[in-house]
Amino acid sequence: MEVSPTKRNIIKQLDNLTEEQLDKVLRFARTLEPRKETQPSPSKSGGNLLRFVGLIPKDDMNEIAKAIEEDCERIDYDQW
Repeated sequence: MEVSPTKRNIIKQLDNLTEEQLDKVLRFARTLEPRKETQPSPSKSGGNLLRFVGLIPKDDMNEIAKAIEEDCERIDYDQW
């Protein structure tokens, strides 16, 4: 089986990336995979968001959750 020119160019570019960059590329590539039968259809609640799972690093998600917990529960009555 012959490798396409596009695939060869992608592989060549991958050789120049750091491990962190390769991880980002892998996560992105996984979002391009065809949907599997076991995944909910986009018409179901949240089903169309599954392609984004894993794109945000866990540390960033923890920081976002902490910010929401600390700041979103407060009401600043002077701003209204």
